Amino acid sequence: MGIICHDVLILSLDTTTVAGSCALVADGRVLREQAGDPAISQAARLPGDFVALLAAERVELRDVDAFAVGIGPGSFTGLRVGIAAMQGLAVAMGKPLVGVSAFDSLAHEKEGRVATWIDAWRGEVFAALYENGREVEAPSVEPPARLLGRHADMPPQFTGPGAALYAAEIVGVLGDAARFTEPVVPLLAGTMGVLAGSLLAEGARPLPHAIRPLYVRRSDVELARDRA
Repeated sequence: MGIICHDVLILSLDTTTVAGSCALVADGRVLREQAGDPAISQAARLPGDFVALLAAERVELRDVDAFAVGIGPGSFTGLRVGIAAMQGLAVAMGKPLVGVSAFDSLAHEKEGRVATWIDAWRGEVFAALYENGREVEAPSVEPPARLLGRHADMPPQFTGPGAALYAAEIVGVLGDAARFTEPVVPLLAGTMGVLAGSLLAEGARPLPHAIRPLYVRRSDVELARDRA
């Protein structure tokens, strides 16, 4: 028997990292959240991860009221797979799909200045700066050293997979002023579901096809086309 006592039940997916995660969220509370297996591609894991998650909570897909998906930044392939999977479910079920930024999810419910860093490869990170949950520096893709130069006077707290990857460099520049969230790399699907629930409560009913990835960096295909 599926869960029927919650006002809004949200199935959420994050594919912004290699492992990613999925979650069930009801009324602003994470019922269950599970990480994916980084040794298996996102495309190969879906929809198996959803089946396992729903079964663990004794929920059927028809019980889900809305869907949430991470829009990035992250791997281009991972974002495309995740968004396409959730668009397919939302269209098939006739339910809304809410896109949620990984930056917003990393900064959620964190006080003070927070630097959200996600690995962008090539020696760079996708980054945004928040203060008390509000974005104060727009998303960019830059080398860690350049960002740390800007943060030296007012060191923020660092969070995200990019912060974990470049932790030694952060400490090397900021010394004792370097601070990290605990954990540095949290699962995000649950928080994405919570944020999506808040938007739905405010009356948002986005159409699945309206979801757009937050790439920050232009794709190699676009850059090559401009050089041609």
